[in-house]
Formats: sequence, C-alpha cells, structure tokens
Amino acid sequence: MTRNLLYRSLLVLGATLAALLYLVPTVVRSLPSWWRSFLPDQAIRLGLDLQGGMHLVLEVQTEKALEFSVDRSAEDLKRELQSARVAVGGVSRDGSRAIVIDLAEGGKAEDVAGVVKDRFPTLQRVTADVPAGRLRFVVTAKEIERIQEFAVEQSLETVRNRIDQLGLSEPLIQRSGSDSILVQLPGETDPDRAKSIIGKTAILEFKLLAENKSVESALGGEDPCRLRDPERGQSLARATARAGAGSEVLCGMETEPLSGRSRPIAHLLEKKTLMTGEVIADARPRPDSNVPGNYLVELSFNARGANLFEDLTAKNVGRRLAIVLDNTVYSAPRIQERIAGGRAVITGSFDIRDARDLTIVLRAGALPAPVTIAEERTVGPSLGRDSIRQGMLSFAVGSVLVILFMAVYYRGAGVLADAALLINVLYMLAGLAAFGATLTLPGIAGIVLTMGIAVDANVLINERIREETRLGKTVRAAVDAGYERAFPAIIDTHVTTFLSGLILFQFGSGPVKGFAVTLCIGLVTTIFTAYFCTRVWHDIRVQVHKIRAVSI
Repeated sequence: MTRNLLYRSLLVLGATLAALLYLVPTVVRSLPSWWRSFLPDQAIRLGLDLQGGMHLVLEVQTEKALEFSVDRSAEDLKRELQSARVAVGGVSRDGSRAIVIDLAEGGKAEDVAGVVKDRFPTLQRVTADVPAGRLRFVVTAKEIERIQEFAVEQSLETVRNRIDQLGLSEPLIQRSGSDSILVQLPGETDPDRAKSIIGKTAILEFKLLAENKSVESALGGEDPCRLRDPERGQSLARATARAGAGSEVLCGMETEPLSGRSRPIAHLLEKKTLMTGEVIADARPRPDSNVPGNYLVELSFNARGANLFEDLTAKNVGRRLAIVLDNTVYSAPRIQERIAGGRAVITGSFDIRDARDLTIVLRAGALPAPVTIAEERTVGPSLGRDSIRQGMLSFAVGSVLVILFMAVYYRGAGVLADAALLINVLYMLAGLAAFGATLTLPGIAGIVLTMGIAVDANVLINERIREETRLGKTVRAAVDAGYERAFPAIIDTHVTTFLSGLILFQFGSGPVKGFAVTLCIGLVTTIFTAYFCTRVWHDIRVQVHKIRAVSI
C-alpha cells in the first residue's frame, strides 16, 4: 500500500471513529464524568414536532407602545415648558398619537409652539378643529413607524432573553409578520409557567403613596382588590376617578401581623413615576430572614439608578415608597433615611420558584408594550413519538429500496455504494450533534433526499467506470478515469444544491430551516463518502489485492 493511500485510509477511519464518538451521547443517556470532561457530550436535539413542546404566536400591542411613548413625551414637554417659564394649564395625551396643551391665563401659543419646534421635532402642530386656548400636536408618521418597529424588535429581544434564562434547548424565537413573534419551545413541560414569564410586561415603577388623600374616600365603599377581572379593573378605574387628578388606586398584598396571612389591600398612590425598571442592573432571589420559607427579590441599580434612588430617598424621608410591578403593589416600605449603595428589595409572598421567575423578567427587561397570545398549540410527547416512528419508517423504506436497487443493478460496486450510504447517514447524524443543530420531521425528509443525492453521485461514478471498461482499459485506468470524469458533475450539482439550502436556511421558517440544515450537512458528507471513501476502497482492491475486473 502506498503512503498516500495509507493516509487516506486512516482519514476515513478517523472520521468514522469521530462520528461514532459524537453519537454516543445520543445513544447512551447516562455518561460517566470522565467522558464529559474531554469527549463530546451533546446529544442530537429534537425539534418541537419530534419531542413535543409549545408553539406560540405573540402579538405585540404596538398601539400601547405609542401610548407609552406619547405619555413620556407629554411629561418631558411639561418639564420643558416649566423650564422655559411658559404658562400652561395642562399637558395631556389625546388618544395614542397626539398631545393637547391648555394655555394658562397670559400664556402665548407662539411660546409653546417654539419650545415644541426646538426640542420635540417629532411633534407637528394641528390647527384644524382646535378650540381657542388649546394647542394640539400629533406625532409624525415617520416617528409612529419607528416607535412601532422598535416595540416589536425590543419585544423580540426581551422574549429571547427571558426564554434563554429558562434553560430550554434550541428554542425558536423569530419575527412573524409586522407585529407578531413566533415562539417554539421544544421539550417545555410547564406551559403555564412559560406563558407567564414570556407574556409578563414587567413594567417596574417606584411611586410615592399619597398622603393628603384617604384611600377609603377614593374607594367609596367598594373593595376592588377582592374582585376578579374585569370587575376589579372597572372598580379600580372608578376609585381612581374619585381620587382626582394626579392619583391612582392600585391593589397589593398585606401580611396580617398576628396570623401571618396575606390579604389583598388597596393603595392610593401618586400617579407620577419616580423611577422605572430601566435602571436595574441585576435582580436576585434570597431567603427572607423574617419569614421562614419566604423569599425576597433583591435589586441592584446601575450608576444612574443608584443616584436617582439616593436622591429620591433623601427627599422623601418618612414617606412610604411603593414598588409597583405591572400595576400591582408588591411592597410599600417607609423610607427611614437616605439610602445609598444602589440597592432595593421587593418583598411579597414568594416561594423560590416565584422569586426566580420574577428575577428572570426583571433581568431580561420590561416589554416595551403588552403582548397577547394570538395562537397557541401544545404538542404532546406521544404525538412526537408518533412523528419519530413515522419518520423512521419513511427513512427505512427509502433506504431499503435504494440499497436493493444499487446492489442488484451495480453488483459489487453497488454494495460498496450502499456501505458509503450508511456511513453517510452516520456522518450526517454526527454532524447534527457536533453543531448543536435540531433534528425535525422535515429534517428527516432532508436526510432521505440526501440519500438519493448520494446514490446519484455513485451512479455517475459507476456509469463512467462501465464506459471506460467497455473501451478496454485496465481496471486501474477505468477506476481513475471514472472518478476524474464524474467529479466535475458531482461538484456542480452539490454546490448549487448547497447554495439553495443556505438560502432556505436564511429566509425560511422553522420547518424549512430544519430541512435545510440536514440537506446542507448531508451534501458535505455525501462528497466525502460517495467520492472519497469509495475511491479509497477501490484503490485498496486495485493496488493491494490486484483485482483483474470490477464487479459493476
């Protein structure tokens, strides 16, 4: 055996051994610790259609994102007008796209318009159907489009961050349409928890409790916190209206000192938000030393947040500060002194799981707009097993038919092609494990298709060898000419198909990507097995065993 042939044979053996090592974690679920320390330990991941899980389509409420943005602009505009000493009676949002400004006595419309033009270029003044003493500004169409686009993109990133912290393998999170997000969670066993974490808006706000008003007078004899939605929301809206401008009524939980039980309670808060969750740097659960079995959520602020919190507590010593998450008051401690260091604590009746879920949404950030579940499907493990069984059946039937045809039509060369075909499947599965790719039902279809492509390469080679043999060439010359003349056609077809697979992977949806992954991996392994591996075997028989004829 020549040195070149020896090296090629060792390469085939080494590649086959590496493929077997990569497939061991898929076949053997319980691996020893020494294996995991230096050998491959990642099994083939199964997609949603094979192992079960959740399929969600989330719809981002972009209109709410507009409302939030206009509310912030209204607050900023009010501060700018005060700084510029422009007298106005009030600044408020009108709908989801406009801001209305009421002039105070002696106020001039030109002064207001000047401030808006200089500092709020995304607002345009509307003069039609606007009464005297009032100015109306609308958000420009370009800014509306930007806000809505940002809301969807930011929601996509936030949902992805939250799901990453759930520890699921190979989730699919991608944009679907103009305002929707597709989420697939293979292997998710607790759909209610996943939906709660994904859909929680997680708008964290710090507000002061109102001191100059009574919550009882605002409630008017109602007890909204003991009601269920939508009655609770309607009752809270009535209480907020009775509380007057600048105040709102929200629900929370209070622990009774004697029994230790939690009960719902209404809080009267100042509507102004002093801080938001945007300044949170980290959130972690920790045990509550005062209540055994209970947990707290400790917040750490960034540099800006630490300064804001220190200034806030310094100016409001003696007052109660409410920590509000998604319009629910989690705690309202009294500020005893200025608090430096950039830390705060959210208390509540949390077990370890609730505390961890809350830290996930706080660390991942708040959604810029609420999301609703527009479509939900749950694929059970039994359905996944049926899909695997059907996919493997189609794979087995296709394989048997191809193997029988090659063995009957090409005899010895056909059996060699069949062996290369089986090694090709081994390499494909090992490639899925090595790259951490996901095997789906369309992916199994991609494997079956790749088998046909692999056989086609061997058909080209075998037919070329037949032609050269009919011309009276020696076995070695016929084999060399067959491989050399078939190679350009094999490369052309595989490269063009590979590029098509890349396009499918880049622009396709989940099932299409699953097909493209196995197709692209299979095309690479096909060139190696159908051309390189079979060539090595032919060369061994010609050069070592000195055969006089090829069984073809």
